[in-house]
Amino acid sequence: ISKRTLSKSEDKETLMEDASRARKKSLSKKTKESFASNEVEENDSVFVRLLKTSGLVLKTGENQNQLAVDQIIFQKKLLQSLRKHPSYPKVIEEFVDGLESYIEDHDSFRNCLLSCERLHDEEASMGASYSKSLIKLLLGIDILQPAIIKILFEKLPEFLFKTSSSDGINMPRLIFSQLKWLDRIVDGKDLTTKIMQLISIAPVYLQHDFVTSLPEILGDAQHADVGKELSDLLMENTPLTVPILDVLSSLRLDPTFLSKVRQLVMGKLSSVALVDLPVIIKFILHSITATNALEVISELRERLDLQHFILPSMFQASQIKLKITGASSSEYQEDDSPNCVMLLFDILKLTVRYEKIISEAWIKAIENIESKHKVLKDICPSILLLAQSLFHSQDQNIILFGSLLYKYSFKFFDTYCQQEAVGALVTHVCSGNETEVDTALNVLLELIRLNPSAMRLNAVFVKGILDYLDNMSPQQIRKLFYILSMLAFSKHEASSHIQDDMHLVVRKQLSSTIFKYKLIGIIGAITMAGVMATDRIISALTQRRDDLNNEQCTQVTSLLQLVHSCSEQSPRASALYYDEFANLIQEGKLTPETLEWIGPTVFNDFQDAFVVDLCVIPEGDFPFPVKALYGLEEYDTRDGIVINLLPLLFSQEFEKEGSQMTSQEPGKKLVSPLCLAPHFRLLRLCVARQHNGNLEEIDGLLDCPIFLTDLEPGEKLESMSLKERSFMCSLIFLSLNWFREVVNAFCRQTSPEMKGKVLSRLKNIVELQEILEKYLAVTPDYVPPLANFDLETLDVIPHSNSAASGKNRKTGKIGGRKRKADGSKAPSPDTLSKEDNSECDAVPTGRSQLEKELTGKEGKTSVSLQNYSAFFREVDIEVFSILHCGLVTKFILDTEMNTEATEVVQLGPPELLFLLEDLSHKLDNMLTPSFTKRNPFLKNKGNRNIGFSHLHLKSAPEVVHCVVQLLTPMCNHLENIHNYFQSLVAENHGEVDGPGVKPQEHHIMASCYQRLLQIFHGIFAWNGFFNLGYHNLLYSALEVLASRLKQIEHEQSLEELVSQSFNYLQNFHPSIPSFQCGLYLIRLLMVLLEKSTAPAPKKEKIASLARQCLCRAWSHGEKEKNSTFNEQLHDMLCIYLEHTDNVLKAIEEIAGIGVPELINSPKDASSSTFPTLTRHTFVIFFRVMMAELEKTVKGLQAGTAADSQQIHEEKLLYWNMAVRDFSILINLMKVFDSHPVLHVCLKYGRLFVEAFLKQCMPLLDFSFRKHREDVLSLLETFQLDTRLLHHLCGHSKIHQDMRLTKHVPLLKKTLELLVCRVKAMLVLNNCREAFWLGNLKNRDLQGEEIISQNSQESTAYESEGGTSSQLTKSKATEDGEDDEASDGEKEQYSDESDDNSD
Repeated sequence: ISKRTLSKSEDKETLMEDASRARKKSLSKKTKESFASNEVEENDSVFVRLLKTSGLVLKTGENQNQLAVDQIIFQKKLLQSLRKHPSYPKVIEEFVDGLESYIEDHDSFRNCLLSCERLHDEEASMGASYSKSLIKLLLGIDILQPAIIKILFEKLPEFLFKTSSSDGINMPRLIFSQLKWLDRIVDGKDLTTKIMQLISIAPVYLQHDFVTSLPEILGDAQHADVGKELSDLLMENTPLTVPILDVLSSLRLDPTFLSKVRQLVMGKLSSVALVDLPVIIKFILHSITATNALEVISELRERLDLQHFILPSMFQASQIKLKITGASSSEYQEDDSPNCVMLLFDILKLTVRYEKIISEAWIKAIENIESKHKVLKDICPSILLLAQSLFHSQDQNIILFGSLLYKYSFKFFDTYCQQEAVGALVTHVCSGNETEVDTALNVLLELIRLNPSAMRLNAVFVKGILDYLDNMSPQQIRKLFYILSMLAFSKHEASSHIQDDMHLVVRKQLSSTIFKYKLIGIIGAITMAGVMATDRIISALTQRRDDLNNEQCTQVTSLLQLVHSCSEQSPRASALYYDEFANLIQEGKLTPETLEWIGPTVFNDFQDAFVVDLCVIPEGDFPFPVKALYGLEEYDTRDGIVINLLPLLFSQEFEKEGSQMTSQEPGKKLVSPLCLAPHFRLLRLCVARQHNGNLEEIDGLLDCPIFLTDLEPGEKLESMSLKERSFMCSLIFLSLNWFREVVNAFCRQTSPEMKGKVLSRLKNIVELQEILEKYLAVTPDYVPPLANFDLETLDVIPHSNSAASGKNRKTGKIGGRKRKADGSKAPSPDTLSKEDNSECDAVPTGRSQLEKELTGKEGKTSVSLQNYSAFFREVDIEVFSILHCGLVTKFILDTEMNTEATEVVQLGPPELLFLLEDLSHKLDNMLTPSFTKRNPFLKNKGNRNIGFSHLHLKSAPEVVHCVVQLLTPMCNHLENIHNYFQSLVAENHGEVDGPGVKPQEHHIMASCYQRLLQIFHGIFAWNGFFNLGYHNLLYSALEVLASRLKQIEHEQSLEELVSQSFNYLQNFHPSIPSFQCGLYLIRLLMVLLEKSTAPAPKKEKIASLARQCLCRAWSHGEKEKNSTFNEQLHDMLCIYLEHTDNVLKAIEEIAGIGVPELINSPKDASSSTFPTLTRHTFVIFFRVMMAELEKTVKGLQAGTAADSQQIHEEKLLYWNMAVRDFSILINLMKVFDSHPVLHVCLKYGRLFVEAFLKQCMPLLDFSFRKHREDVLSLLETFQLDTRLLHHLCGHSKIHQDMRLTKHVPLLKKTLELLVCRVKAMLVLNNCREAFWLGNLKNRDLQGEEIISQNSQESTAYESEGGTSSQLTKSKATEDGEDDEASDGEKEQYSDESDDNSD
């Protein structure tokens, strides 16, 4: 009994700490034995007698009172005894008097306050965690409670000022604890009054305990009264601030009352101790409402002295000494004070993180403080250091945040901090990291716009970047010179020294004989001229015309003349000058005066250099006959003009050895065909700017012919020398670039005549491209002449390793990049050598993509002109307005300007394909997110942007707006192509690719179809549509598609437009000519699906369309061995399985129907149901099905016992289907045992088993008894599958395939866990005897035993009588489950192990 009593006393320790400590000291076996003879209270009073009758025996001394019945039964019996007593209700008074007399003895009173002892028999039958004291049991009886409470409060004062007794019990706390957690308070108001009176006279340490106990004593009805009393006490008794606030936070009080208390507490913030601050702040924050959040937070920030957080240690110690002197516990130890600051910040952090109202209020309060930057001024170096670290991140958002830190540091801090910020940004610019350089230059540009006067003071730091131009891209150089020019060329004379330095740097660069530096000088000078001219235009808007700064106009003119004179002896430098100057004019940065000066000069120079009379016969010993080709009019030889291309190219290529010295003659101007296209671009922009877009002055260049030769190679191609073939390639490249610039110039002309000529030039471009491909196929080492002339172009020029290049290197032309046809060699041998050397140094890496494609192909391989895109002039985005053209009537005039004939011109499929391909590349470059455009390792990032410099003058929204305007004509073309393929289907009896189809025409139309879908996908997948500011663009685009089905009569919602657009686009599916087109169409529909608020029907339709693509036999180049087709097939299959409503059924259909058809078909045949499933594509189907199966079951929520029976059955059925699919798939490795298939089995087999453990086994735990047969069938099937996985592990080790064996350990571990988990499930369902363990033989994939292993199979298992057949089946099932797991678990459960198999 004594041992049991001690145990009960220890249980009581959790509720009454002091009492339990005393009980541990007093209740020993010896003490209880000494009182054993006289432990029962012998008293004949009503009190003792009724207690004994009800089941409680009072003990004397230090023995616990014994309770023979359950506590509730005792209370009921006592209540009935009192009510049925003959003298009721007087007996209540007698009972209470008896209690009062009994507790006059200190030991008896203590026993009544301590828990009663429970007898063994009662404890065994009733499972209460602890026993209540006699007083607490009596307080639970309503008719006794008021009298008992009165007695307790009368006894309490006797112990208030006494120290703890010898047994260590604190009587006031023990008495007060009797009132906690009562089921009912009879007279709450009276109890509240008594407690508050007691608190007012109690010592401080007891006051703290009594106050904190109030929420555990009083009911909700008394909360208001207690709150008022506590608020009054808060005014009088400061040391009780913490416990009072703690209690007020736990009470249900009126918000108005809490607001008053909060104001009261807020006024005491300055006087509270540091250790009390966390509780006070927590109360203030928890009393905040949405209406007063900002006001309270603002006041809190004003009143909360920051010294509390940064106090020196000595000041903290002095604060701690002000704590309550009467505290006897360890609550206020000095060692705890340093943690108070951390605790305070934790409170603030948690409230800001999880309370939205408070977090928003904090942000607004900080924003409303005007002088907040003054607080951060002292930590400016730390802020800049943080910004510097953020700049090194790979995440664009983090880099953006770092740039904001720099920007705001410069904006709000003083001059010193501004200087430090600019210095740090300059360091980033000079770092050489492209991302850092771009971002830092953007920040510097923003700072100039933000505070130009402050930036001028730091211009000297920015100027230092000029020493680090070598590793900067052209765009970065432009931006840097723009920044410096903004600082230098302003109205403030203080920046004149920067002007001088910039002029000095530009002149030095322009006069350099190193070609790269000359290009830098050209870019810098043109940028400077643009800023100077812009500043003058702004001045013209604010001043009278007579007051214009003529000196500045002279500076611009002289600077342009300087650039022209320094670049005229280098074709490439001249071409760059023309392009940069043209961009300057296009942006409208030049004044009319400058254009008036430059216009005639440009016109005359172009005419003198490249235009000759048609009647002038070219002189020279040309290797090919010179002919005027590609003229659009019948010219009279007397007054016609022609572009003098072939003679100019010949003079540089075939006669360069003999003409280099003569070209150096003084006064002789160098003319290179390389400058033809750039010079014309400058000319047409000058004319357009001067005549408001009218190009009549130069319209003769649109239809004039070119001096060429017969370009069709024919039979003579094989007999041509390498030099002749290279010459022809250069001739065609230059002609193409000329036509491209002509189309750029005249595409916006509105007259039908001009439109017809532009369409004719497009046809010429397509024809020349076809001819060029033939020449390139037999000239693998050829390097084209440049078309883009900035520094980035160097990175795509391939090295040459031909014999010709070796010959050139002997003569000093290192690198040989421009030895054939670039036309950029200056006439000076010295200049030429240095230019080529500098170019070689710029790109020391390997050959480009175009050489890789051609090397080793014996000159007979077709080439893709896309690999040569860097050598074509850029097509302006305005050119795509040609897509609006339908049939154009072109008038042919006679010599007297009368109509001689008419010709109908239209945009043909080849020309349409040319435009669509270029537009698709532009959208991919401009709209594709940056994280998807990462270049491979050691690849220059600028390569991607070559050929898109004009496009980048526009923003992404501007490009999207332009393309949205083109959606209507593109829909027309899409519908026309759809009708074309529909007609083919009709003509060929349901087949798109019947015998009557022309392959070339079919290919072009299919390519147009694909490009249109790509463009549509690029537009609607633009992430800018998530910005609300661009929703109008999205609406406009969707309205175009929706209006193709029916006229839009009223404003429609986004969902209606999306649905109609979806329906419009899905109608094109029957006519798609290729698998790739089908994939792009489905991807386009998926983009629309993302914007829909009702995706279910659209998702189902996408799955249906994807399945149709998989079930269709494709031809015309759709080969399963093609890696591109394999990737597309993988994507299509993923789309199908992700969007179908029943993944398991879809997998079962493919694996259970399609694969058997493939197995039974001939070697090169395919499945009849899924023609895309062949022996070559099987591994793709298999990998996707395994991955989607694992993904599906992993996403299924594990069942719980609380779920309904129907849910259990549904999930069990689902898992049966999943395991059946897994079984079908895993057994396929017996037929298809290639390495990729086995790798998929090992990888996804383990993942599926893990999902089975986590998601399915909990379901089987509580489904086993009700659905035993289903569970056994499931486990039996799964056991066979996991046994195959075990065989696969053995196969991998026997064949020592390291690619497979690396997956074996994890798989075996997972299988071991499965065995243990199944055993646990059987134990849970009282079927432990059904589990038995045996050794599994090691076998290969075909089930043949591996002879090298000495494994034996144990067949013994235990069975008890009466076991049902179901249980026996369960045993066999679980045994097999165990067997297949791994050899590792056999070592755990059996003495016989197959160690050799591992």
